Amino acid sequence: MSDVSPAPGQRWLTIIGIGEDGPEGLGEEARRLIATAPAVFGGARHHALAASLITGERLYWQSPFGRSVDALLQRRGTPVVVLASGDPFLYGVGATLSRHVAAEEMHTIPAPSAFSLAASRLGWPLQDVTTISLHGRPIDLIRPHLHPGRRILALTSDEKGPGELTTLLAATGFGQSRLTVLETLGGVRERRRSATAADFDLADIDSLNVCALEIAAGEGARILPFAAGLEDELFEHDGQITKREIRAVTLSALAPCHGQLLWDIGAGSGSIGIEWMLADPSLKTIAIEQSPERAARVARNASAFGVPHLAVIEGTAPGALAGLPEPDAIFLGGGGSEPGVIDAAIAALKRGGRLVANAVTLEMEAMLLSEQAKHGGSLTRFDISRAGPVGSMSGWRPAMPVTQWRWIKG
Repeated sequence: MSDVSPAPGQRWLTIIGIGEDGPEGLGEEARRLIATAPAVFGGARHHALAASLITGERLYWQSPFGRSVDALLQRRGTPVVVLASGDPFLYGVGATLSRHVAAEEMHTIPAPSAFSLAASRLGWPLQDVTTISLHGRPIDLIRPHLHPGRRILALTSDEKGPGELTTLLAATGFGQSRLTVLETLGGVRERRRSATAADFDLADIDSLNVCALEIAAGEGARILPFAAGLEDELFEHDGQITKREIRAVTLSALAPCHGQLLWDIGAGSGSIGIEWMLADPSLKTIAIEQSPERAARVARNASAFGVPHLAVIEGTAPGALAGLPEPDAIFLGGGGSEPGVIDAAIAALKRGGRLVANAVTLEMEAMLLSEQAKHGGSLTRFDISRAGPVGSMSGWRPAMPVTQWRWIKG
């Protein structure tokens, strides 16, 4: 359980960022605090870097990490130093500890982050660069950022990371992208090497590395535009998909906001939930799908779009909704006409949350008309036609009309 209640009037926890240059890169205050600390927490690499300074008890991070957090909190109120890599609050241990220790209890001395060091070596203005940590995280997270001309700094997990990145780039049409591997930045073994993704053959890569990517797209590259309503062909599907134009207006109606959770009930291909998550990294989706085949397809699509943390629940609503976290928005596509589903969705939705339901069948449309009469909200009907061949000429071919009900819970 998190405990962020401050110890009265005392900053007992000091978090010190240390680089590969060890004590030489630390200021006088940081060196003094390490040398006088009764207890010093850190990883094996951190302890090795600061070995000449440490006089107190050396405590190494345990697995699972929660055991170390518990051990640290048992020392609350007495001086403790935590050694961290670079900037502790940029994908670092500071972010984790801040969930348990109040800011009033902490004193932090950051060092340059790996991203700052990499940008300075390359001469890249950091404000114009996309930074992403793939350390202990799925490499698929890079996919939404793959746009021609983009510069990306990616922190990897180990020596295999650069090769895995180039494999993904080559497989998705970005083989001509240039990748620079920057190893042990700030240390005596610092090294920088470059290759294109298609010709990558670098060996003996240090496990401590950052990859700098200069993205170049070849013909047919899988580029994910920023706008809602991605091309249907980008999704793997069996026809059970909210079509591009309807998907765009549906996402507008769902109105994603920072940190919110969507339930995508009857997910089909998962297109709505995936595009919801692509709108901002803070967004989450739980996709509920009764077909095992489609549920597996949703998971594959989520990885292919760079949102592999989308949660898939295989089951039938409303039963499958029991016990799920309270949603900020709900989309009802397939399965919305099943008994009890809309009632369960309405009951589960947070106050101020949005429910959007699309109907293509007369039965589902009749249900939406009834719900709108009972609860209010807005009804919209979309009729879309696409040009297609008519003999040797062209004509309009209408798609099935879609009725949409949007309701905000008061």
